[in-house]
Amino acid sequence: MRITLLVVGKTADTRLQSLIDDYQQRLKHYVPFEFVVVPDVKNAKSLSEEQLKAAEGEAILARLTPSMEVVLLDEHGQEFRSIEYAEWLQKKMASGKDLTLIIGGAYGFSKAVYERANGKLSLSRMTFSHQMIRIMAIEQLYRAMTILRGEPYHHE
Repeated sequence: MRITLLVVGKTADTRLQSLIDDYQQRLKHYVPFEFVVVPDVKNAKSLSEEQLKAAEGEAILARLTPSMEVVLLDEHGQEFRSIEYAEWLQKKMASGKDLTLIIGGAYGFSKAVYERANGKLSLSRMTFSHQMIRIMAIEQLYRAMTILRGEPYHHE
């Protein structure tokens, strides 16, 4: 089973990218992990919100296979405490399917991406930048792996 974190657009802040790189290396000790960047849509400023979501959606869908379990990071998704998330992740890993978590662009996802998704996950009721949520998502994956292994990274 492979876990992929698919994001729209490059990480603009080098400090954030450094943290992403660090957690990527940490995660690879537990599970095959890939951080995939869907390039920003060209001439995005000339597109309407719906046109931009549609273009990003096409790029996202082009990177998915039918056998993938696709979960969108979405404000209306299911919320977990970290231990519950680890248990949820363990069930997903037990299924043997590759899991792809997706962070969309600034305006969210197209209807086609929502239709393809197998579920939605929310990391918080608060709103965070799409740059920051990358760090939170990858750190929570790492935290879940350490919880499942009984390692001391997570404290109650």
